[in-house]
Amino acid sequence: MSWLRSSPAFFVRCVETVLSPCCGKCLRVIGSRKRKLLINTGEAKLLVIRRLRCKSCRQIHHELPDCIVPYKRYESVCVEQVVSESQQASDVAADNATLYRWRRWFREQTTYLLGCLSSISIRYHQEPAETSSSSLRSTHQRIGRYVGDAPGWLARIVRPIVNANYWLHTRSAFLSRRP
Repeated sequence: MSWLRSSPAFFVRCVETVLSPCCGKCLRVIGSRKRKLLINTGEAKLLVIRRLRCKSCRQIHHELPDCIVPYKRYESVCVEQVVSESQQASDVAADNATLYRWRRWFREQTTYLLGCLSSISIRYHQEPAETSSSSLRSTHQRIGRYVGDAPGWLARIVRPIVNANYWLHTRSAFLSRRP
């Protein structure tokens, strides 16, 4: 853990009022935790993330910046670059097994993520642009209907899904092995 002592820390602080993704009530700060985040060169950044507790339901949440995909060690732009269909070769300093797992994770989650984005758009009465023949479109074109296709699209997917409490936290605990 020597990198924790020598690295400069970046403190994550949201300027907006943060509400509980579970019940929509106010959260209060109860502490913080350190989180290592790897960038595309393999260098580590140290983030200090606030721990928040809901005043109503007492659930604990962590305030995550847009550069983090929950349960991934690399920043979101690295994961985005690897899972993007247009990028065959990536300059992310990660082993091939990690790159494979990211691609597989994204392929397996695509239908769920699109369903979440659709649900969120319905909840807030916002129709995505053009809904015809969506089955013929690529994954990124279908996702682009909701968040656009400019760089940073993965972060724009993660934030609303996490804030709506739709992010799958313990997915493996609920699934049995495939036959």
